[in-house]
Amino acid sequence: MIIGGLLIIVSIIFEGGAESIPGYINMPAMMITIGGTLAATLIRFPIPMVIGAIAVVKKSVFVKIGSAEEEISRLIQFCKISRREGLLGLEKEIEKLKDAFLIKAVRLLVDGSDTDTLHGILGTEIDNMRIRHGAGKGIVEFSGTVFPAFGMVGTVLGLIAMMRKLDDPSHIGEAMAVAFIATFYGVTFSNLILLPLAGRLETLSKKELFLKEIIMEGVVSIQRGDSPMVLEEKLKAFLQAKDAAKLSAGAKEKDKEKTA
Repeated sequence: MIIGGLLIIVSIIFEGGAESIPGYINMPAMMITIGGTLAATLIRFPIPMVIGAIAVVKKSVFVKIGSAEEEISRLIQFCKISRREGLLGLEKEIEKLKDAFLIKAVRLLVDGSDTDTLHGILGTEIDNMRIRHGAGKGIVEFSGTVFPAFGMVGTVLGLIAMMRKLDDPSHIGEAMAVAFIATFYGVTFSNLILLPLAGRLETLSKKELFLKEIIMEGVVSIQRGDSPMVLEEKLKAFLQAKDAAKLSAGAKEKDKEKTA
């Protein structure tokens, strides 16, 4: 979607003709807005946190998060395996998993961890994840907030330079255009890239933490020896009514296929 927004802006610029493109590229304005925002961010946050935020942003853009229904269906299958083969029967399932949190949860289960241990370790992991995600979102949001301010700084500096050339009217229009490019950079980067990314990070963080809560509740239920039906009812409580109904319908279809 970000690329789509940028394409719209570029297409509007092209309406003025290809010869107008160089007029929107101004290195001093870029240095003031991008460099100033980066400097302010590094002053506000430690460098390791900024680097970590970059990794969080990269994950939010490129990593796909599964659905709650998929996780619940997987946990119900794990419960059926544990009832049939014991907890050690889940060991072979670990190789099929890609989610590091789920792998850790199943390994703790196979190793015979009790309920308190599962809650303690997995709960701490969820809390740390919430802190990391919040820090990443805060850094991106801060950058998006100060970016327009540095755009205004660039504009003011450009206007000052323009005032010095008032004795040459032929350069006033060009100087004003260059001055406002900094504001253009600040507003565009802030409202099209950074602030939307911060909002996306918050949305995806809530979804990922929600899935982790489901996983933790699921493995604890398996550890307690709950039946697949009890586990399903517990985890369906996390879902909206229509999603819970779809999950039940899907489970019945799978059971029919297996018995057919």
